[in-house]
Amino acid sequence: MRRVRLGKTELMVSEVGFGGIPIQRLTDEAAVEAVKRCLDLGITFIDTAHGYGTSEERIGRAIRGRREGLILASKSPARDGATFGQHLALSLERLGVDVIDLYQFHNVSTQEQFDEIVGPGGALEVAREAQAAGKIKHIGVTSHSLELAIMMAASGLFETMMFPLNFVTQEPLERLIPTCRQHDVGFIAMKPMAGGMLENATIAFKWLRQYPDLVPIPGIENAAEMEEIVAIMESAEGLTDSERAEMQRLADELGTEFCRRCDYCQPCPQEIPISTLMNLKSFLKRFPPERFFGMMGEVVAQAEDCEDCGACESRCPYRLPIRSIMRANMALYAEQRANYRPA
Repeated sequence: MRRVRLGKTELMVSEVGFGGIPIQRLTDEAAVEAVKRCLDLGITFIDTAHGYGTSEERIGRAIRGRREGLILASKSPARDGATFGQHLALSLERLGVDVIDLYQFHNVSTQEQFDEIVGPGGALEVAREAQAAGKIKHIGVTSHSLELAIMMAASGLFETMMFPLNFVTQEPLERLIPTCRQHDVGFIAMKPMAGGMLENATIAFKWLRQYPDLVPIPGIENAAEMEEIVAIMESAEGLTDSERAEMQRLADELGTEFCRRCDYCQPCPQEIPISTLMNLKSFLKRFPPERFFGMMGEVVAQAEDCEDCGACESRCPYRLPIRSIMRANMALYAEQRANYRPA
């Protein structure tokens, strides 16, 4: 597989990375096998995070004895130095390594968060100390705020930037990616499938392949997904006219008000699984009725306890009208349930 230079880090990574969120849904053994198969396919860039549940531990098991040649990335949501240091120590322990190639500040999306990280006693101080001690090699940042990401890319403080990019979410192309190129900041494209809202990997990755200096990092649940993506990336075929027309149709269908499943809206005081309910239409399209109603029935019932507090909307990096979307999806569920007639 082709290698891509990840900006000023000088790290050469596989042109597609492995995103470690979805393997939380698998059994331990299935998760380990999925990661191993991706390594066999030539994937050398693996990304996870302190907050991804069992992901770091499972990746650690999968790479045991295969560390050489891999570029490991993880993240911490901590803003203060003490907590950041604790997270880093736990990441090293879970992954079973002495050094992590790229450690990132996770979801820095407000000026207040940035100021805390770079201020006295902030996480950046501890990250620099860890870098000097050889515990991490490079320091990056992830964000969902375009203007803040542009500022951070130009700040000289970070070697990589991870930000959403797909053919529906093209905003980074105008200013953020040029800024990253100008300052030699490696760009990692998160959510290449729009957080699961895009189902056509061929179109999604053919489009991304137009930008060979960017590294998409899809979340992978099973090896078959990566096998398909690798085949697309290694193909010489460009987008056809019919595929471009389908891209436009999908973009028009999704619009801008769709949930990317980042779950930054959580925790909900009523423990409502917000992103699941927000993506009800996707589940309705993808699953047979028996599974759809079985899965969504409990979610909709939980949502009846919503107190309309609005905390979720204040946390959403995309400023989505979460409460109105949830109410619309609950009404759609009720309509579908009333009209369902088992065979």
